[in-house]
Amino acid sequence: MSSSPPPGWYSDPSFPLTERWWDGTAWTDHRRQPEQPVQPVFQPQPPPGRGAGRTKVVALAAVGAVLVAGAVTGGVLLLGKDGDGGQETRTATTSPTSDADGNDSPSPTKPATASPTGDPSVVVDDLNGITFPIPDGWEDGDRSGEEDAVLVTDGTFDCPGEGGVCRGGVVVSRTVTGSDETSPKTLAENDIEDAANDAFDRDVLDRQPYDGITGHEVVGSGSVAVAGRAGYYVRWRVTTGAGPGGYVQSLVFPSGRGSEAPVLVRFAVDAGDDGPPVGDIDEIVEGIRPVGDAGGDGDTGGGVGSSLGPS
Repeated sequence: MSSSPPPGWYSDPSFPLTERWWDGTAWTDHRRQPEQPVQPVFQPQPPPGRGAGRTKVVALAAVGAVLVAGAVTGGVLLLGKDGDGGQETRTATTSPTSDADGNDSPSPTKPATASPTGDPSVVVDDLNGITFPIPDGWEDGDRSGEEDAVLVTDGTFDCPGEGGVCRGGVVVSRTVTGSDETSPKTLAENDIEDAANDAFDRDVLDRQPYDGITGHEVVGSGSVAVAGRAGYYVRWRVTTGAGPGGYVQSLVFPSGRGSEAPVLVRFAVDAGDDGPPVGDIDEIVEGIRPVGDAGGDGDTGGGVGSSLGPS
């Protein structure tokens, strides 16, 4: 090709019945089901080397067992409403693909990219313009098999309930789309039940790795500064039919990029010996920084009680 096509939705060269976002330089990992059958427009060749960062744009909705390490990867999520006013999710599941040259391409939500900052102590969510610190016992979630994971704990263990393999902790980062709601408080309060169900109820194979949820307790909620922005969080302590249960947290804050779309970060940690200290959640929140301040030199810290930035 003599010139690179402009950014936009094009027919996926690996899956022609889906559309994939071309950022003007390379394929991102965001796919969607087209409203109308699509015709291939072009098949740009990915440039050599690895991409610059993560690209995740998904709807606020349930996405399936964030603690269960499955072999199935999820596609794009579309937000709708069911008859009772609840949120409804549709997913398209795919496997890792190859491009037109036969090179392995990342799965829809797991871009295999190096950190643009070159800092091994942080994980970069490039689309939302933020970095996450990597506490002791955690690692980059890029190749974990967990959808949208930015951080996961080291290793896995046999789930205490209905089969499967579980992780002690998972952190996922998404951009909220498909909704006109922008209030971090409303979005966090609306998401926390889905976050609990995804982590501790049923996985994508309709199994119950923890034998379901038997109850929950709200153990924290309120305003919080995240990367210098004003956000809101809700944290539940979840009890389960098998195992020690765990903690889930939904955190929402406006992105510092573009249209400042809300960013949703979900946390899920096992409450037993296989899980990390629950305090790791606060450590990660406090360490989230804008990409340009990955070292924490600017006044862009966070955490409960910190000064709040733009709402």
